[in-house]
Amino acid sequence: MGFNVMNTSGAIEFQFSVTETAARRIISLAASSQEGRFLRLSVNGGGCSGFQYEFKLEHQEHADDLKIHKLDAIVLVDPVSIEFLKGSTLDFVDDLMGQSFRVENPNAKSSCGCGTSFSL
Repeated sequence: MGFNVMNTSGAIEFQFSVTETAARRIISLAASSQEGRFLRLSVNGGGCSGFQYEFKLEHQEHADDLKIHKLDAIVLVDPVSIEFLKGSTLDFVDDLMGQSFRVENPNAKSSCGCGTSFSL
């Protein structure tokens, strides 16, 4: 299930999804961590492809954050990062490369092997 933000004309401006696997991992991390109860996803300049995703647990949300709820998990996205994440899905994978959150971003033209860096 995705999250939609609509403008005044009713057109969808933003869609973002969180998989159940990612939500369960956020819940687990928040329950066992002193770092915070929300997962903040942000996009920053840098990384080997131009932009990089940053994931961190936080205790507080900001007034202008977009809050995405899935199960009992809450993902926070700041207004600047929203533009880079339209139509994306947050997932959690556990494979031979290790465990990590991954963003499936249809706007990314390329990404690096680690999955945390991308270009538009």
